[in-house]
Amino acid sequence: MITKDRMQSNSKISLLGIPFDAYSSHLKGAAKAPDAIWEMIKCESANQWTELGTDLKNHPGINQLGNLSWENDSEAFDKIEEKISSVLAADSKPLVFGGDHSITYPIFKAINQRHPKITILHFDAHPDLYDELDGNPLSHACPFARIMENDLAEHLVQVGIRTLNEHQREQAEKFNVEIHEMKDWQGPHQLTLEGPVYVSIDIDALDPAFAPGVSHHEPGGLSVRQIIDVLHSINVPIIGADIVELNPNRDINGMTAMVATKLYKELCGKMLER
Repeated sequence: MITKDRMQSNSKISLLGIPFDAYSSHLKGAAKAPDAIWEMIKCESANQWTELGTDLKNHPGINQLGNLSWENDSEAFDKIEEKISSVLAADSKPLVFGGDHSITYPIFKAINQRHPKITILHFDAHPDLYDELDGNPLSHACPFARIMENDLAEHLVQVGIRTLNEHQREQAEKFNVEIHEMKDWQGPHQLTLEGPVYVSIDIDALDPAFAPGVSHHEPGGLSVRQIIDVLHSINVPIIGADIVELNPNRDINGMTAMVATKLYKELCGKMLER
C-alpha cells in the first residue's frame, strides 16, 4: 500500500549529469552514462510522452543543467553537494544521472539540509550497506551506510535485492532497513511509503537480460515493467531522484541507455504531478 502525504510537491525539475566513477569497485565506465542518457533523450527513435500522459519535450517545468564538472576527483563530492544545494535553494527537484552509486551520499548531505525526514526508495541488486569496501568507506558499495549512520534519511526501503551477505544483513538490522529481496517480491502492494520520498535507481536492479550495460551482472532481477509499476504506484511527493550505474562500455546497441531513459521519463512524469 502506498499512502498519501499532504505536502504539495513542486513541479520544477532540474536534470543534472554527474560523470563520476572513481569509487567503482569492479569496472570503470559509469562516468560515461550521463552523456549516453542525454543522447537517448534527444534520440528520435522514441517520443517524449510518458505513459501517464505528460509530454516532456520542451516542458517548461524541466531544466536541463548538463553535466557537473570538477578539476580532481577528490573535489567531486563537495561539488555535488554544492550543486544540489543550489538546485534545492531554487525550489527545484534534482533528477540526477550518474555515475556510480557513491554519488547518492553527497546528494543526501545536501537534501537533508532542506528535507530532514525523507524516505528513500532504492532499487538495486545490492544493498550498498558495506561499512567499507576495499578500504574505501565512500565506495559505491557504501552510500546507504553513510546516509543512515549520519541520520540523513528517516527510512530506507530497498527493492530487488539479491546479494545479501552476513555483514550487510547486520547493517540492515542496525539501520532498520526495509528490504524486499527479489525472491520475495510480488509487487507494489508490498510497499508502504510515507512521503516525501527520494527515488534511487541502480540499473543493475534489473535482470541483465533487460540491462546488460552494467558493471555487475546479477541474474534474477526485476523487469523494466516491474520498476515502472512501482513508480506509477507512488502517491507521495517525490522530492528528488537518481539513476545510476549504467556502464556504456558494456551496453549492447544502446539498449541499457534506452532503458535508463525510459525510467527517467516515467520517473519525471511522476515528479511533475501535483
